[in-house]
Order: sequence, then C-alpha cells, then structure tokens
Amino acid sequence: MPSAWLTLPRATVRLVSRRLDVSGVNEDDQKVSRQIPLRDLDRLIVTSGITLTGPALAALMDEEIPVVHLNHSATRFLGTTLSPGSHHAPARLRQYELTLSPARSLPLAAQLIAAKIRNQRRLLQRLCNDRGHDSTTELARLNALHQRALHPGDAPELLGLEGAASATYLSAWARLLPSDFPFEKRSRRPPLNPVNAVLSFISVVLTNELTALLHAHGLDPALPVFHSPDSGRPSLALDLIEPFRPVIVEALTLDLFSRGMLQQQHFQPSEDGGIHLDPIGRQKLILQYEKRVQREFLSTQRQHRTSLRQQFDYAVTDFKSALAPPHDLSPFLIN
Repeated sequence: MPSAWLTLPRATVRLVSRRLDVSGVNEDDQKVSRQIPLRDLDRLIVTSGITLTGPALAALMDEEIPVVHLNHSATRFLGTTLSPGSHHAPARLRQYELTLSPARSLPLAAQLIAAKIRNQRRLLQRLCNDRGHDSTTELARLNALHQRALHPGDAPELLGLEGAASATYLSAWARLLPSDFPFEKRSRRPPLNPVNAVLSFISVVLTNELTALLHAHGLDPALPVFHSPDSGRPSLALDLIEPFRPVIVEALTLDLFSRGMLQQQHFQPSEDGGIHLDPIGRQKLILQYEKRVQREFLSTQRQHRTSLRQQFDYAVTDFKSALAPPHDLSPFLIN
C-alpha cells in the first residue's frame, strides 16, 4: 500500500467519514484540496507545518497507520505517532540482553555490514559495466573487505572495515555522477552540496520507515547492534538500513542526477549553512523514492516476488526472530 506525503504549507487534515480531507495553500497561494481514503493508506508522512485534527489523528491510530513527523524542510525526523498495540515485552527483554552482550550482538552486526559491503560491490559492478568504467581495483578491495567483515575480531574492527568499504565504494561511485554535480566526501550536518543533500534526504526517509516498523513490531529503535546507542537517535533503524543503502540511497541519488530529474534550481541554502532541496525538488525525489520501494521484483533470496518496502518489514521481523538463538539474520541482498 502507498505512503501519503503532506508537505503543503499551512495544510489542515480533517476526518470526513473514513477519508482524510486535506486542504491548504500551495506556493502560488492557490487553494489545494485532496481526499485520501484510509483503506488506501499504509503510512502518512507530514512536515511540521501540517495541522492534524484530533478526529483525524484518532482515526489514523485506530487503523494502526503510523504518522511520521518531519521538520519543515523534511530533512530531520521529529517522531512517529503510533497506536499502542502490543507491548511485546518478551522481545524487548531479549533486545536489552542482546544490546548488553557484545559477544551476541557482534555476529548480527557483522551479518548486516557484510551484506552492505556485498551489495556495494554488486551495485558498483553493475553500474560500471553498464557505463564502461573500470573499477577492478575497487571491486577487489570490496571483496576482500567483505570476507573480513564476515568474521571480525571485535566491534572496532568491524567499524573500521565498514568505513574502509564505504570510502572505497563512494570514491568509485562519485566518478559516475555528472560533472556539474561533483562529490568529494560525505557531509551530513549540514550537507554542503546538492549530492550530499539528496543522500541525506533519502537516508532520513529510509530511517523513518524502519523506525516506524520497529515500533510497530514492539522493538526499541534506540538499541542497536552496530551503531552506538546515542540518546535521541534510532540507532537500530540505522543498523537495519545498512544493507539497503547501496540500492536505495546511492542508486536513487545517481539516477536522479544522471537522468536530469534534479537540477541546480532544485536546491537552496539552508539556515545552518548547508544546502537542501526546495519543495519542487523534494516532490520529484519523493515520487521516485515511492516508485522504487513499491516496484516488485523476483527475489532469488526469498524465492518469490517482493518489493523493497516488503523487504523492510522482513528486515525487522528477521531481527526480532534473531533475538532468540541461533541469532542468524537474512539481510537483504541484491540479486
């Protein structure tokens, strides 16, 4: 089922029968109105300028439709509104025990990071073959790092392997971007150029999806196996999106710039001294993101047709199952 993104300034969402009635004013001061049947809605993403009436919010919670709240520019996650559901106490207890046991959490972290490096290598191989680029050196290094990541000695070693793999991968990936959108290094807070702005935006969207799913399945998004458990950060969601980054974050970013869907006019300075997408640029990106995560494909790993959005749910349910022995995951792998 689809997501609904509401980024219209000063919009109001009311409940009319079993539909959400959205009304507001666009950038040209023109009135905009739309109705969204609740039965057609899987999740609702709203920016901070949106007003949700009490009856609308109650209906969303009653239908167990998560509401993801973002800041005005949709670059920062503020929180999620969810129905209480089941508390899943046994799973939470096992999750706390896992987080406090490096010996148990390290194998799970290694499976996630090894899958990420494997997917980085697979995507880079495809892209370079399609575009006639030589990436023999980078592919060989990624293969070696992947093998080492399968059985790291400790968490610091795994962190170093992940960093080395990402540096190798991004240096080759950057050469595939159009010349008018250069990428030298990753900058996050704030993103300092258009490429970093898009990478960060997609990462925020992807993290929000996994965070809402973790809440829905009764897990604590703040208790990770790889990232540090910093206050206010959904570290477990960041863990689980790692295998998806190459095929969603970097691949979609490259597609948006290579196909000319995003141009310089779609970016503007931000208050923190960085660069972010303007409203039209965000609309273009959101549309392409939704198309990508909903598109069905035949998974050789799962042996049936699926979508990336369905794979997100698998990532959470597999992790929940792995809280009990034998602690094995089946991280997402590119065909």
